[in-house]
Amino acid sequence: MVVSSIYIGRMTFTPPAPPVKRGNNTRTILIVVGSVLALCCILGVIGGVFFFRTLSESMEPAQGAATAYVDDLMAGNYSSAYGRMCDKVHQRVSEAEYTRIQSAQLKIRSYKIVGTNIRTVNATTTATVSMRMVQAETGMEFTQGIFLLKERGQWRVCE
Repeated sequence: MVVSSIYIGRMTFTPPAPPVKRGNNTRTILIVVGSVLALCCILGVIGGVFFFRTLSESMEPAQGAATAYVDDLMAGNYSSAYGRMCDKVHQRVSEAEYTRIQSAQLKIRSYKIVGTNIRTVNATTTATVSMRMVQAETGMEFTQGIFLLKERGQWRVCE
């Protein structure tokens, strides 16, 4: 832009500069806010998937121990089921007594895991695996919580 001065007698007149054009800041702000929100959503989804995977992986061993225990009970393999019990139960109940008690119970026809809760308190890790079971003789459905204790790195059923 060329600014020219006009000489009028003793005074010099310089025309004022043209007004500065204001940019459209609203559009820029909306683009930045939209980009930040999109990035937050993407990171939220990635974080959610990672959290869900971690949570699922931590529940699988406890659920596996509970299902193996119930599978042994369903098959009438009480010796193996007793071997899956925690030390506290082994100290309280002999294998023969455990077998006698379990063989007198109504049999389970089927089961389904409906929930798992894992807790660590004072370096003791416990889990409760909730199962929806159906009795073979009556067809009655009931929910049973299988309480597990992590002993020496292994999940053990601990009534």
